[in-house]
Amino acid sequence: MQQTVQQQTAVTAPYGAWSSPVDAALVASYDGHPEYVGTVGEEVWWTAPRPGEGGRRALVRRRTDGAEVTVLAPPWNVRSKVMGYGGMPWAAVDRASGGPLVVFVHFADQRLYLHEPDAPAGGAPRPLTPLSAVGEGLRWADPVLHPERGEVWCVLEEFTGAGPTDVRRVIAAVPLDGSAAEDRAAVRELTDDRHRFLTGPRLSPDGRRAAWIAWDHPRMPWDGTEVMLADVAEDGSFTGARAVLGGPDESVAQIEWAEDGALLAATDRTGWWNLHRLEPPEGAAGAREWGRTGPPVALCPARRSSAGRCGSWATAGSPRCPAV
Repeated sequence: MQQTVQQQTAVTAPYGAWSSPVDAALVASYDGHPEYVGTVGEEVWWTAPRPGEGGRRALVRRRTDGAEVTVLAPPWNVRSKVMGYGGMPWAAVDRASGGPLVVFVHFADQRLYLHEPDAPAGGAPRPLTPLSAVGEGLRWADPVLHPERGEVWCVLEEFTGAGPTDVRRVIAAVPLDGSAAEDRAAVRELTDDRHRFLTGPRLSPDGRRAAWIAWDHPRMPWDGTEVMLADVAEDGSFTGARAVLGGPDESVAQIEWAEDGALLAATDRTGWWNLHRLEPPEGAAGAREWGRTGPPVALCPARRSSAGRCGSWATAGSPRCPAV
């Protein structure tokens, strides 16, 4: 039986001139990955790269029937530039009627916008924050919606000069009615700017306290951070802010509130990032009494960093820890 042998001839070409099935378009089509995942009611939302649409980040929702829908059409680009690295650029809440209410940062101008994707009349997103001609202007990140208060709370990064270090950062409240869209004075600052870096606030279940994480140069966040706690007055202002956990040699990476009012924290106070529970003081004590009832209780006393593996963020009791 005669066999036919096909020979492939090697082609010699100058460097970079040979033909390849891997071109720039193919490489760009795999740019990025899904980020900033969150839940809105029973739906899952996230930002997704769209290299074929100018490299924008699209906001995507997965409905309960499994269908994936793009929330914002081009050119909307959901991405923040806070601290140069960016941060959580969107927040949304489900409503009994009218569908979700969405707030997001648009990359091109770094303004906050309000959008109602399921509204019958549709319509384009509406700006909530103004522009600034000073330095890099105003930037926003880590928004937390409070429709009952008519506000969204978030990190405000405000440039005060032309230099890259001419900047201040505070937690601010932006009205949802659009009154601050052209008026910086309508943005209410909830904290001072004593700290160089901070995260968005987390409101306690009873609405009486807010907690956030802060740190300063020369420390990096994995070196040392502080958990700040403040009372929330009836007018929404923060009072009595003080550090209740962390320090120069302790890094708290994440905080959340338990349903019973305790504060849960992923901290490396034992040398490993594990979950701890800070009990609230008895009675109606204010923020100044927190942290004085004793050290936080370790929920996962593991000799490894396992904070992300313990299902304790939403529980009030002692969770089961994974095998270590």
